[in-house]
Amino acid sequence: MAARLVKRCACLLREATLLAPVVAPVGRLRLASVAHRTLTFSATCPSSHFPGPLSGLVEKEQLSAPYPEHQEVERLIEKATRPEELLELLSDSRCLQENHAALMLIQLSRLLSDKPEDRALLVQDARFQQLLHLVDSQISAVWHGTLVKLLRSLYALALPAACRELRSVEQEVRWRLRRLKYRQLAFLAESSATHMRESPELLAELLLHLERRWTEIDDGRTAVALMAKTGHLSEPLMNRLEDKCLELVERFGPDELRKVLVTLAAQNRRSVPLLRAVSYHLVQKPFPLTKGMLLDLAYAYGKLGFHQTQVLQRLAADLLPHVPSLTSGEVARGAKSFALLKWLSPPLFEALAQHVIDRAHTVTVPHLCNVLLAFAHLNFRPEREDKFFGLVHEKLGPKLRSLHPALQVDVVWALCVLQQVQGEVLRVVLCPELHARFLGSESPKDQSTFQKLLHISATAQLEHPEYTGPLLPASDWAPWLLACDGKATPLQKELRDTLQGLLGSPSRGSFAVATQRRGAAGHGRPVPAPERLCSPASHSSLGDPAAAPWGQEAGVPALGVPQLQQPEQRPAGALRPGPASRAGRRLPGGRRPLLRVAGAQV
Repeated sequence: MAARLVKRCACLLREATLLAPVVAPVGRLRLASVAHRTLTFSATCPSSHFPGPLSGLVEKEQLSAPYPEHQEVERLIEKATRPEELLELLSDSRCLQENHAALMLIQLSRLLSDKPEDRALLVQDARFQQLLHLVDSQISAVWHGTLVKLLRSLYALALPAACRELRSVEQEVRWRLRRLKYRQLAFLAESSATHMRESPELLAELLLHLERRWTEIDDGRTAVALMAKTGHLSEPLMNRLEDKCLELVERFGPDELRKVLVTLAAQNRRSVPLLRAVSYHLVQKPFPLTKGMLLDLAYAYGKLGFHQTQVLQRLAADLLPHVPSLTSGEVARGAKSFALLKWLSPPLFEALAQHVIDRAHTVTVPHLCNVLLAFAHLNFRPEREDKFFGLVHEKLGPKLRSLHPALQVDVVWALCVLQQVQGEVLRVVLCPELHARFLGSESPKDQSTFQKLLHISATAQLEHPEYTGPLLPASDWAPWLLACDGKATPLQKELRDTLQGLLGSPSRGSFAVATQRRGAAGHGRPVPAPERLCSPASHSSLGDPAAAPWGQEAGVPALGVPQLQQPEQRPAGALRPGPASRAGRRLPGGRRPLLRVAGAQV
């Protein structure tokens, strides 16, 4: 404690000595009195570790230069509208303070922010190099706030990474990190974190200080900005920022809530407590939400897969009046977001479909594809489906072959789901040249696309008897399905291999597609059927449509393990002996039987 007190007194006396020549006599008396009060307060209050009123007065005195010529230079720097006006100040016989060179560089970066050609010419100017040398020689006297802005300006001027002056400013910032306020650290991270890739030591120390001093955050804007700019760079810092946002969420406005959700979605962080808190305030507080906010919120919830019924109801209800003013891209984005959430609002989607019909001449092919896929994921068919799907066939028919192969499959799959597919588009995606590129791929996206091709091929066989081909041959997709089946046990795999050897030909049976059958007497809920074997000894064959299992037709093989036990044939009217009633089943002596299952008695 005594050492801290002596250090504090030395700092105050040094500041008072530095300011003594530049203040009026009255100012010296006022400064001395303030210093005396500050020392007394520090001595009597052991918990006072932060600068007292004297530091505030010193900062106030520093913000306004005491000399008239210094104030004049600052006014000239602020009013400059061309780089030449700033560079001419170096040649004048003016007294430049230690901060003036840094302020000139900051103003230069503002003037040339949108002029990259002029920036390149400025770096080669001799006067600019002289200005950099002047800043480098006075870097230790530059104030904290000006130093932080200076580093951002040097990054904005696109100086080379090996520039000596830039490295000097970065090193000075590293030395002062402990003394910077948290808002200055946050400003440095928000404005310069993307440029610090060439100096990883400075970035690492900045993130470490932000994480250790996270309790100093007192406003939502700082927390949200740090989440967006530096949250993806440090996992511990992001966890602290999420806790701070959860603490301050009651004070957030609609824009802060939107930024929090969009940041979480961009980083794919599904923080359930924070999502619940944001959802609660979106429902309870009548925030005025613009259409941009509504679309961003729907996108964030859809990207994170967070389903909150009341929030989705409000988003759909608030977005409905804005539908006439939406662009085709915003319509596609909104439909896709709600489709990801599996949330269908019939009034909203009817309005979106009507918007597409009314603005058919402005709807682009990619946006129409996104709307079609959203409708397919929700199995939504608008009331004016003839006009809507007529527009889809008119727009996509001639341009289907020019789309990306995966997008072609997605579009035709959506038409199959909505029962609006035509034979011409089936031929486009079922041709061997297209599906061959997805057959041997191991990426999950290509495997999903090939699975959609299987659905399209099954639709062509089951729902379009007039379709003549081409189709996916069984020799191509049966091995692929077997390779994708990761749930088969070793016993199942061995049994399948044995049965495949007994069949002798892959065309006589398959084991990769699950079938279904009805319950007793052909009614009741569908239950998984036992796997079926089509062998010469069986009563049915793949080529006989009448003998195909329920729900299948000719050409679609039933798949699986055979039924090894056939039901016993009994004459009509014969009674089947059934089990005795549970109450009448007794052992001698009136005892109930015991059934042991895995060591338990039932």
